[in-house]
Amino acid sequence: MATEEVNKPSSLPPYPEMIMEALESLNKPNGSNKSAISSYIESNHGELPETHATLLILHLNQMKESGELVFLNNNYMKPDPNAPPKRGRGRPPKPKAALPLDTVVAPPRPRGRPPKDPNAEPKPKVVSIASGRPRGRPKKVARSAAAASPGAAVSSGRPRGRPPKVKPQLTEVSVES
Repeated sequence: MATEEVNKPSSLPPYPEMIMEALESLNKPNGSNKSAISSYIESNHGELPETHATLLILHLNQMKESGELVFLNNNYMKPDPNAPPKRGRGRPPKPKAALPLDTVVAPPRPRGRPPKDPNAEPKPKVVSIASGRPRGRPKKVARSAAAASPGAAVSSGRPRGRPPKVKPQLTEVSVES
């Protein structure tokens, strides 16, 4: 903000005042855009700093964020005093019922999973008794060196791959004429 004061000539009013003056004098029903406000300020206040464009944008954004100006369809305008306040995004919260005065409210629970207790005893692993086997996928069994080599063929009596489709036998039919 200190650089603003150095660049700005002393005869100029503050930017928010110049912006409001421009909006009042332009008096358009749909508001005025940035270039119209800038040209009005340049025509009425002759000596402007070199950083006029950036200062104007900065002050317009600040005034928009604070609610002094409304930005609609690329135009800036004064807010309507009779308009309802702008609602935020999302669903509005449900109204809360009033609690009696002597009620003590507990603090809300923190989000997420609670941390593990380092002093607690570890739980024993549960083995399924119904089938006699442990839960989950069985462990891989290491193969012997002879079976793992690709040259060694293990014959199980069946050839590798999918068996061929069985085709029905064709019977000869003789045609007598």
